[in-house]
Amino acid sequence: QVQLVESGGGLVQPGGSLRLSCAASGVTLDYYAIGWFRQAPGKGREGVSCISISDGGTYYADSVKGRFTISRYNAKNTAYLQMNSLKPEDTAVYYCAAGHFCTGYVLYGVASWGQGTQVTVSS
Repeated sequence: QVQLVESGGGLVQPGGSLRLSCAASGVTLDYYAIGWFRQAPGKGREGVSCISISDGGTYYADSVKGRFTISRYNAKNTAYLQMNSLKPEDTAVYYCAAGHFCTGYVLYGVASWGQGTQVTVSS
């Protein structure tokens, strides 16, 4: 059974930073592309970022480009999302996922979802 467990969410002031982690068990992340998604209250789930397995390419939604960085450390079977210069509109539940490949910043063919972690940006 594939499991993805997220951590690192919390409450932060505008302009602050958080790093989200996504630790995998039951699957080796070397063989998967990794995507991050978010869902704000009353809104649908939207893609945020994706990192490829083929060449390590990274992709970002325009709303987070230049502020967020996706990365992976395969030896630890863990993926990350570094979030800087956070804005109130970044407030959402953030989910990581493992899948087939990146179609731009959206992961395609999700095999596993994390449980989600709350990020709240407020003064």
